[in-house]
Amino acid sequence: MDISKAIKAYCLKTKEKNVPMQDAEISKTARGGYMAKGHDGKGNKMSAMMGEAAALQAIKDGVATKKF
Repeated sequence: MDISKAIKAYCLKTKEKNVPMQDAEISKTARGGYMAKGHDGKGNKMSAMMGEAAALQAIKDGVATKKF
């Protein structure tokens, strides 16, 4: 996986910004938005809200799996 294309999110536990998300899964919310869920590699769960274009591009690039 190319680290430059990885989904980056805020880790609430460690208070770090722009942490690359590993094992990301893209799901669709009830209102039609997209959410990425994964972890930071240290066991801390992470999630990020995304737009449709960014979510579909992450799936296409292979950095996330489709869960909807």
